Amino acid sequence: MRARFPVLMLSMIMSTGACLAQTGTPAGQTVLQTDYTTVNCSGFVSDTKLSNSIHLISGEQSDQKTTFTAGDYVYINQGQDQGVRVGDRFTVVRPEVDPTQAPWFKWQDKLLKAMGTLYDDEGQIRVINVQPKTSIAQVIFSCGFMQRGDILQSYKERPAPPFKEVAPFDHFAPASGKPVAMVVVGKDFAQSYGRNHVVYVNLGSDKGVKVGDYFRIFRYQGNLAESAPPTKGDQYMLFGFGATPTRYEWKDLPRELVGEGLVLNVNRYSSTMVITFSSISVFAGDYVELE
Repeated sequence: MRARFPVLMLSMIMSTGACLAQTGTPAGQTVLQTDYTTVNCSGFVSDTKLSNSIHLISGEQSDQKTTFTAGDYVYINQGQDQGVRVGDRFTVVRPEVDPTQAPWFKWQDKLLKAMGTLYDDEGQIRVINVQPKTSIAQVIFSCGFMQRGDILQSYKERPAPPFKEVAPFDHFAPASGKPVAMVVVGKDFAQSYGRNHVVYVNLGSDKGVKVGDYFRIFRYQGNLAESAPPTKGDQYMLFGFGATPTRYEWKDLPRELVGEGLVLNVNRYSSTMVITFSSISVFAGDYVELE
């Protein structure tokens, strides 16, 4: 009897696992959501330029410090006369500028310009002291560092969309038939990405995109306008490695699915997406479609 007990227990465990697999997520199990930092430090592209009428002007120990982070005290250019009150909470943002000014793929500059202005999230502050013309606030959440001139926006809570149910990635999924766009650029103007990296896509609310949607990322073979331009014709021939009897263009070949991502933020002409899976490196210039 004792010898058969482990076998019986193993059988019961396997049966339980099979039941869970068939019924899906057990009742009461927590649905995994994107974390607070990812959601609130992801940045965004705005089709309208943000007003800098209220901004940071300095902070404590400014004779020694030029940047400010969590716990520091900063000064705001508006006070009681402009309606600022103790307890007011602001999001701190800064327009991003490409330090290289070198496009990664053919249409990158034009697409980004059409999307709007790219803004970086710097964190959040809360007002603790109000004077007639200025205010003092404390940095309560920091994505990086804040500096003089950073723009303040009234705080609005951002939703933390849930991840979809875990399932094997379909490398051969057919086209969804939904809107198609491109990965235009990444956070901090990065041009190659993997899992958990944030990127900006030129598809927004005007095409029905909403927070919580998923994008499928793909590319075509031999398309010379892609992010990592190949040698012309290498989709059907490459010197020293053989060739096919027939010439194949990129449009005649199956597309290559490389990953997917979750939409964190949506504006009129753009979406902020965090990559949740990538089988290989994703590049600026890769295509996306709504799943």
